[in-house]
Amino acid sequence: MVKVVLAASIISKSGKALVSRQFVDMSRIRIEGYLAAFPKLVGTGKQHTYVETENVRYVYQPIETLYLLLVTNKQSNILEDLETLRLLSKLVPEYSYSLDEEGIGKTAFEILFAFDEVISLGHKENVTVAQVKQYCEMESHEEKLHKLVLQSKINETKDVMKRKASEIDKSKIEKNRGEKGGFSSLQSVTSGTGFGSDTGISSSSGGFAGGSSFGLSTEGESFSKPKGRPTSSASAPPKGSGMRLVKTQRTNQFLESLKAEGEVIVEDVRPSAGQSRAPASLPSDPVTLSIEEKLNVTLKRDGGIGNFDLQGMLSLQILNQDDGFIQVQIETGDKPGVIFKTHPNINRDLYNGENILGLRDPNRPFPSGPGSEGVSLLKWRMESADESLVPLSISCWPSVSGNDTYVNMEYEAPTFDLQNVVISIPLPALREAPRVQQIDGDWRYDARKSVLEWSIVLIDNSNRSGSLEFVIPAIDTSDLFPISVRFTSTRTFSDLKVINVLPLKGGNPPKFAQRMLLSAENYQVV
Repeated sequence: MVKVVLAASIISKSGKALVSRQFVDMSRIRIEGYLAAFPKLVGTGKQHTYVETENVRYVYQPIETLYLLLVTNKQSNILEDLETLRLLSKLVPEYSYSLDEEGIGKTAFEILFAFDEVISLGHKENVTVAQVKQYCEMESHEEKLHKLVLQSKINETKDVMKRKASEIDKSKIEKNRGEKGGFSSLQSVTSGTGFGSDTGISSSSGGFAGGSSFGLSTEGESFSKPKGRPTSSASAPPKGSGMRLVKTQRTNQFLESLKAEGEVIVEDVRPSAGQSRAPASLPSDPVTLSIEEKLNVTLKRDGGIGNFDLQGMLSLQILNQDDGFIQVQIETGDKPGVIFKTHPNINRDLYNGENILGLRDPNRPFPSGPGSEGVSLLKWRMESADESLVPLSISCWPSVSGNDTYVNMEYEAPTFDLQNVVISIPLPALREAPRVQQIDGDWRYDARKSVLEWSIVLIDNSNRSGSLEFVIPAIDTSDLFPISVRFTSTRTFSDLKVINVLPLKGGNPPKFAQRMLLSAENYQVV
């Protein structure tokens, strides 16, 4: 018999299957029979977490009031099954905000999709938690790069349209000068189409800027009103007419030509001055606790560290006012060198004694509401000269040979799993992109900024180090610096965690979500 995992399931202690996934060709009744028999086989006071029957082996792990269960055949390697079970136990909290029947039921499909990424045809895939989340989100780095290139082309086309529209306006004005004699015609057109006297092109709705994002804006050329000439108000055309029609026709011609070539045109719609902008995203959980750390690091090109500064913050956001009467219990991790500081309104004695963040006045709730930006409960800072703390080190080895400069680069991330890593190398203005001879990851050359961007979607145990080799014309090697780096991570330096949310007025504690983010705010190699 093949060594396989027959099924994975999350069941309650009463025997109710909340999430269940079958991985082999077996009748549904048989799988349901195995799951129904499991609660009767689990005993109390046992140290091991597996049960064997005549046909199958149950490998399980308690998760609060639930069981995470794998049903395997008896020939399966129990060590591999335990490793699979451990990975699944890490994934369940990633997708379910609460480990109870209600929370699992609401996120059942997300959990099933994650299980499918871990187990295929009964066998465990060689994946990590970060990779499973990435696969479920269906992110594509190539698609992102394609969209960036396409948006760059559209922006260039917009710039061309602005210049063309400006030239058309100039020719029209010159023509009006010749036909109507003098500058009076120019002044009438200026007052009718939204041109200002000295400030260039107006942004009012009657002028060019209010009609379309492709039209003239305050970045266009300015026209000064002639002095010493009378203004003829009778010849002024009505608002919204005149040259705006010509501009719209030429804009549509450019757009239609792009669409005919198969390009997707994204309209740049700018809100009016009085129009409010909706927030980008609103939290869906009653209580959201965000742990965010920002890194400011300066690495020396010859090795060593010039600056390492970490700033972190724990913020609280509450949707409903009824959930504002709470306290937050945390675990700081006791990392050396990390200095914590509470908000002035936080009870410091309670924090120092029990690691609980609560207001000095227990009768006062935390700020709440969908539009609330949250409140900072705790801040911390860390400064160090220890190079081993650096999450990502970059080494650059340029060498000049004849008319070419050969650049070899390498990255190392010994401990942190990093996402969306982009290493930007400044290059002298080149007519053509550099010749990339070898790379771990992807690259693109931004000709406008003269920057080569080396990108790695995910750095984990499978690619702790990588290299890049490219060739450019001979330059001064100091022009390759400073090298800028940006990345994010779900692991933090402080190891601060939220343990629980405690209600002050009794009842069940509100459900909460915990979000962690480490980002590189200013990360350079100089």
